[in-house]
Amino acid sequence: MENDYIENIENLHRSQLLRVTAVAAEFCALLETAREMEKTEFVERITRVLPKLYLEFTDPDTSELENPAGFDEGVLPEYVDEDFYDAVRRNVESLLGPDDTFLETFEEDMKYSDTPIAASVAEGLADIFQPLYNFISVVKESEGESIFEAYSECRENFDAYWSQTLCNVMRPLNNIKYNSSNL
Repeated sequence: MENDYIENIENLHRSQLLRVTAVAAEFCALLETAREMEKTEFVERITRVLPKLYLEFTDPDTSELENPAGFDEGVLPEYVDEDFYDAVRRNVESLLGPDDTFLETFEEDMKYSDTPIAASVAEGLADIFQPLYNFISVVKESEGESIFEAYSECRENFDAYWSQTLCNVMRPLNNIKYNSSNL
């Protein structure tokens, strides 16, 4: 009876993690194919997927998932090297053109500066892409066997830095979508 309960919990967790993985894969595919889209289509699609990512990674049902195997954190492979990261960033930057730059208000150094700090939507999206691509690559390569490990590491990175990055890039993307005459 206890084994059935544990198996049901693990199946529920796996189902929740598959949902998170699907949204992460949607985001990564969108960034990988950005150069093939028009700016309007890209902005429309990215402004729909970013809130889904935020919701999935803050969902109480997934935020407390534990890895049943108890893996050592930080041992998962990296799939995004500097060239891949730069290619993703450059493609989005080229697509957004002058709309790529925005004034950053949550930069730590901003409180000590008289000069506004410019940030890049493309760089922010590439910063989110890196841990998500690593996450889905580990899941894909392990045929789902390492989904708990990959999620745990990605979730830790979400908490540490890319959740704020996601929120920061939503503001300029929203502005491009609703206020830009450049679309």
